[in-house]
Amino acid sequence: MELSVPLTPERVKRICDYHFGVGSDGILEIVAANGAEAEVVIWNPDGSTAELSGNGTRIAARWLARRSGRDGVLIRVGPREVAARLRGQEVELDVGSVEVGSPETIDVDGEQVELTPVSVGNPHAVIRREPSRDDLLRLGPLVENHQRFPDRTNVQLVRVDGPHELTVGVWERGAGETLSSGTSSVAAAAVAVERGWCESPVTVHLAGGDLKVELAGGEATLTGPVEEICTVELAEEFEL
Repeated sequence: MELSVPLTPERVKRICDYHFGVGSDGILEIVAANGAEAEVVIWNPDGSTAELSGNGTRIAARWLARRSGRDGVLIRVGPREVAARLRGQEVELDVGSVEVGSPETIDVDGEQVELTPVSVGNPHAVIRREPSRDDLLRLGPLVENHQRFPDRTNVQLVRVDGPHELTVGVWERGAGETLSSGTSSVAAAAVAVERGWCESPVTVHLAGGDLKVELAGGEATLTGPVEEICTVELAEEFEL
């Protein structure tokens, strides 16, 4: 709301560029805010928009809670309304319904890869295998852009560490390799519970830290830390 020019895909790509811009895995655009409610557009660094972001929504919730003085806030992302609560340095988010599909196998560059499709308001492909970086960088873009997913998909490589623990590598649609993803954590945990690998609650270990996912009756709650680190003012010439 404070920008003098509207965000466009090209401006988003410039701002998110790590070498010539600010550097970011995405932008949360607050297009409207009133008290403890806000409407958010989620931009990926490639200039596309996302239907939902678990971490992004938690970040927007923390921003709104701090500025409104409320511990409980409501974030609207497209048609979805998401309630969030501030718990000290953590934000607890009611993600809503999660739909876990049946396992299926696709051909990925000559390799038969079993995955489970999941919808958390956005698409996911959960693959149970060691989340090595080499495999993530190889399989991530191939599965993201596979013909099975005409709108592309987020990809998770999942290792089961215990009855309440997963380690997950994330390839994010429109962003690539990502240190942390809230909806990816929910998707991975939902598949793990559905297929009997884990029981709720599930702690998801990601390269950027841990998130907790609770599942009950097809609904998910996501909890994790959010830290505000700086305020950035874009130069006038950069906004052009």
